[in-house]
Amino acid sequence: MTTDMRRGPLTRFHRDYYGGALIMVIGLAAVHVGIGYDTGTLENMGPGFFPVAVGVFMAILGVLIALSARGEDDTDVVPAPEWRGWICIALSIVAFVIVGRFGGLLPATLAIVFIAALGDRKNSLKEAALLALAMCVVCTVVFWWALQLQFPLFAWGN
Repeated sequence: MTTDMRRGPLTRFHRDYYGGALIMVIGLAAVHVGIGYDTGTLENMGPGFFPVAVGVFMAILGVLIALSARGEDDTDVVPAPEWRGWICIALSIVAFVIVGRFGGLLPATLAIVFIAALGDRKNSLKEAALLALAMCVVCTVVFWWALQLQFPLFAWGN
């Protein structure tokens, strides 16, 4: 009887199964909390409509993920976590909050996208910068112009 030392305590089956179950539980919790508010109708949405809709979507997605884990082989090796990606994503959120407060929407968008894009080892500095600039254009059109979000484009030092 041989044991495979590469396998960790959590196989791919377990990880997908438990991950799907967790997503489902979070979705059901959102539905439970959202129903406490007025959901309204599709024509006149209340404050509880969006949390309930997202919660239902998450619960269904969680069930699908958990069910898809059934047919997988239990001998898959679980890869080590990608710390670079985790750190870049966390730092990008912190940068968005700080730069958004003191610099405005465009510099904050540039910071969050650029830093998060650096979490992917395949992205170069040039690719991350181009992606960040493109997202600044999209962000300006969608949030500032179309939705008229009350977040100034530039707010240097305020």
